[in-house]
Amino acid sequence: MANAERLSRRTLVEKAVELADAEGLESLTVRRLAQELGVTPMALYWHVKNKDALLACLADHLLTEVTPEFDPAAPWNLRLRAMVEALTRVMRRHRYMPALLSMVDKQELPSFCRATNTALDLLVQAGFTLSEGYFVSTHLLHSAMALVDNEPGHPAELSAEEAAEWRRQRRLCLEQLPTAEFPRIVEYAKTMEQEPDVEDYYAFGLDLLMSGVEAMAAKRTPVGATQSTTE
Repeated sequence: MANAERLSRRTLVEKAVELADAEGLESLTVRRLAQELGVTPMALYWHVKNKDALLACLADHLLTEVTPEFDPAAPWNLRLRAMVEALTRVMRRHRYMPALLSMVDKQELPSFCRATNTALDLLVQAGFTLSEGYFVSTHLLHSAMALVDNEPGHPAELSAEEAAEWRRQRRLCLEQLPTAEFPRIVEYAKTMEQEPDVEDYYAFGLDLLMSGVEAMAAKRTPVGATQSTTE
């Protein structure tokens, strides 16, 4: 149990992560967290006033990983990809992250503002305007959320045998479509016999996102390019 006088914000948020990971965001209340820490709810009010503040604290903590340390001399696209990869990893570990981000005011989170500022700087280096950079960074955020939300496979609570049957039923459903009208869908159904390669799914998805940004950047003049050609 935590000593109320020694309770730190870090101890609080680490326990909040543990509780949310185990039981979901709906279980995360100031009262429940206080119970898990062995203190009174009043002891937590020094750090978080209510559940909204608690959720914001949780989101801010998790998003600190989105701005990793990277070689400042590395190309902008590699550094930006590292951020998107970090964001995806965090959301894969904490599957409630997409929902959490929709419940908090992201602009009030220091870690979110830090990540956004870093992404904007990289995109400006690539030749985007600040407005375009904001569009790109917002698109990357929501695309990463969608990537995690739509991970292929089966419900996590299923056993291996149940998962195989789940895939079989989905395959049969698609195979029953009229072949003459939907030949590619029926053909695709055969691929559902095997468990999907989740890591390949994420690698492909990240390639898809970044290739679009890189293709647009190729049509712009990177910061410093004009100066280097005149030196």
